[in-house]
Amino acid sequence: MNKKIQSTIHQLLKPCADIERQLIAAHSQLIKYAQDLNILHKSEKESTQKLEAAHWQLQAYAKDLKFALTASKQKAGQLEKAYCDMIFRLGLASKYKDEETGNHIQRLSHYSQLMAINLGWKKTDAEMLAQASTMHDIGKIGIPDAILLKPAPLNHQEREIMMLHPKIGASLLEGSDSPLLRMGKDIALNHHEKWDGTGYPQGLKAEEIPLSGRIVMVADVYDALRSKRPYKPAFAHEKTLTIMIEGDGRTKPEHFDPQLLELFGDLHQEFAAICDRFTDE
Repeated sequence: MNKKIQSTIHQLLKPCADIERQLIAAHSQLIKYAQDLNILHKSEKESTQKLEAAHWQLQAYAKDLKFALTASKQKAGQLEKAYCDMIFRLGLASKYKDEETGNHIQRLSHYSQLMAINLGWKKTDAEMLAQASTMHDIGKIGIPDAILLKPAPLNHQEREIMMLHPKIGASLLEGSDSPLLRMGKDIALNHHEKWDGTGYPQGLKAEEIPLSGRIVMVADVYDALRSKRPYKPAFAHEKTLTIMIEGDGRTKPEHFDPQLLELFGDLHQEFAAICDRFTDE
């Protein structure tokens, strides 16, 4: 009887033993999962710390880079200003050899900026054009005084020499990375080119001529007509306007970019005001 009871009890407890073994196995597995999770947590924590350290390092690098860039821009700006001042003074020096004056440079600068603004240029670009236009005749510093100061029209040989001044000016300004001096070079080289291809030194035509050169050409012709020369009197604004719009044989409307000539017609009163403001008298 006792054996039967023991057998019965054993049969009843057998499932409990199986459950206990399963619980023990599950507990062991949970412990392993917990250990793996702890390792993963530590790894991610270390990764987070490394990422945070890298983030702060990058911020420090960015701050240093910003400081260096600001300093570089300041130095570049100072260098550009020094270039501009040097070229402007060189341009003034060339005027001491010529019949033109420092006021001519000022007027040309304002005429050119006025046209650029009314063409829709950005303010900074129009200001750059105003500065670069002061370099337009810098090449005259290489022309003999006997030709520059001759109180009469030039003969053919003298005119051929005079026509070298755009290339001389361009050679003085070439080789620089400065946008200002690059524009100055374009203007020096091209401000005697004409829309119909009859200008010099390269005989460029229409849009082959850089826009900066076409603008300064309009401004330069207007101011030359308004200014006194050894061989001509200063023309009044009304006569100058008529010559540029209708022509007089020497100056012809087809010499100018049609869009710029039309713009000049719209702005001619502002041109007159600038001329009166920076008068040579």
